[in-house]
Order: sequence, then structure tokens, then C-alpha cells
Amino acid sequence: MTAPARLAPPPRERIIDAARDLFRKHGIKGIGVDAIAEAADSNKMTLYRHFGSKDDLVVVCIERAAAEAEGFWTDLKAAHPDDPRAQLQDWVRRAGEFVTVAHCNCELLDAAAQLVESDHPARHVVEEIRKGHKRRLAALCRDAGVAEPDLLVDALTLLIEGARFNWRSTGPTGAAARFVAIAETVVTAFMAKSPCGGGSGRAH
Repeated sequence: MTAPARLAPPPRERIIDAARDLFRKHGIKGIGVDAIAEAADSNKMTLYRHFGSKDDLVVVCIERAAAEAEGFWTDLKAAHPDDPRAQLQDWVRRAGEFVTVAHCNCELLDAAAQLVESDHPARHVVEEIRKGHKRRLAALCRDAGVAEPDLLVDALTLLIEGARFNWRSTGPTGAAARFVAIAETVVTAFMAKSPCGGGSGRAH
């Protein structure tokens, strides 16, 4: 008995998947709707029927990437329940894996760098998502006992963005390869400024 044929994803999902893949490879501005429709085995009429415009499709792709990123925070909490300090240490380790993987593309960071027009509909979406991530990281830093959580978040954000640029230009021989050690040093310095710097940092 032959196995039932697998159903192809609906056109909308194929278009989203194709767009995300092409945006990662060529940049948001480096690819047009014709190429997206062709890669999705679809056509421009179908694309516009589902999304209205390329800009609207970009927004959907960014929102999809943000929804998938929720699993990152869920995994941190599951790996270290009620231990924000361990969660913060693990966050640094995972961030290190992220910045030192040559083929890894962060759709949110890449979109923020490419969409410089203040009136682009995706720009506001990207900024709100980034603010949300920074608030969550600041809350984690605060729970871990960091004295100036917002300042630490800014420092780590700059480290990540700088490390990704460095890795792309110099590869494993550059400073980005030491991201985890550098970030851990920064976190330790902020912890030392806390009145309870030697505490457990566990949530109560």
C-alpha cells in the first residue's frame, strides 16, 4: 500500500517561506516580487491577493520570525527554572552561538539595518519587536541581580551587533570569536556593581 501523497503548503505559506529565504540570501531590497512568486511556485497576482504589496509581505515575514523567536525565551526558562542568573549565563552562551554561525541570519537585525526609511510599514514593527526583546532581557538582568539592567542590555546589544559585523568581515579569526568571553566579562562587571553581587540571583 502506497503512502498518501503529502499535500503541498497553501500558496500563502509558500510565498512567506520563499520570501524569508530570499530576503536572508539577497536582502529585503535585493529581491522583487517576481522572484518571490517564482520561488514560491506561484504568481504576482496571488502574492498581491494575499499581501497587498511587497511591504506588507515584509511585515508578515518579520512577524513570523519574531513569533518563532519566542521559543528562545521558553527554552531558557525550561532549562533553568527559577534561576535567572543561570538563564542570563545561558543567554550569553546562546547569543555567542548566534553571532559565530556564518550562515546564520537574524531577520530582525537585518531588517533593522536595511529599512532605514522612517515611513516604511515594517520599520515600526521591527522597532516594537526589538523593544520587546530588550524589555525581556532587562527584566532577566534585573531578576539576576544586575544593578543597572538597562545599561547592561544596551552593552550586550552593541556587542551582538558589532560581533555579527565583525564575524562577517573577518570570520573565526576576528574578535567575534571571543564574544562569549567578552560578554561574560561585561556581565560579571555589572554583577560586581550590584549590592548583592555575590548572591544567587534566584527568583523568589
